[in-house]
Amino acid sequence: MIRLEGLRFGYRLDAPVLQLDRFELAEGRDLLIAGPSGCGKTTLLHLIAGLLVPSAGRVVVDGQDLAALSPAARDRFRGRRIGIVLQQFHLLPTITAMQNLLVAQSIAGLPVDRGAATSVLNALGIDERLDAFPHQLSVGQQQRVAIARALVNRPRLVLADEPTSNLDDVRCMQALDLLESQARACGATLVIATHDQRIKARMPNHFAVGGAA
Repeated sequence: MIRLEGLRFGYRLDAPVLQLDRFELAEGRDLLIAGPSGCGKTTLLHLIAGLLVPSAGRVVVDGQDLAALSPAARDRFRGRRIGIVLQQFHLLPTITAMQNLLVAQSIAGLPVDRGAATSVLNALGIDERLDAFPHQLSVGQQQRVAIARALVNRPRLVLADEPTSNLDDVRCMQALDLLESQARACGATLVIATHDQRIKARMPNHFAVGGAA
């Protein structure tokens, strides 16, 4: 599912922010990316998502070398194949929770399916807030909408950057349950970068960035 070869990223090749000689993750195998703050966990997720382009090396996702795609094609590929939950949720502020999911479908070139969007939002406990704007939601509710948006297109790969950091124990387990169950339902690979010890206990397959577990 993911193959990284000779990966380097930084403003100068002689001072890379992140470097990995080789890394592979098989399809359907979940992974937790661990490491201290500033070690490059978020940078690695952004490279795998095609949000960043490496200074050197290759990032291959689901058989596609991301650097071989134009920016527009990379955006389409991401919209259909990769679901992303970022630390900064990047919900569109002028539209509702429901509309944020419908826009994600539209941008990916997929049919707008309000029923699918409703189902994912309901599963995360946002059923009474479908028509609320992001500023009307708590931080935890915004985070759950961001998770729902990442899952609504049934991606092949789900990337989550600290997806439960603002959730209480109950909501944390609900969010992780949904991420895991939707990944299984889609046959998707799930990759989570986090410091959250609650998630570490649930995901035995770890990869340490910067040499930390």
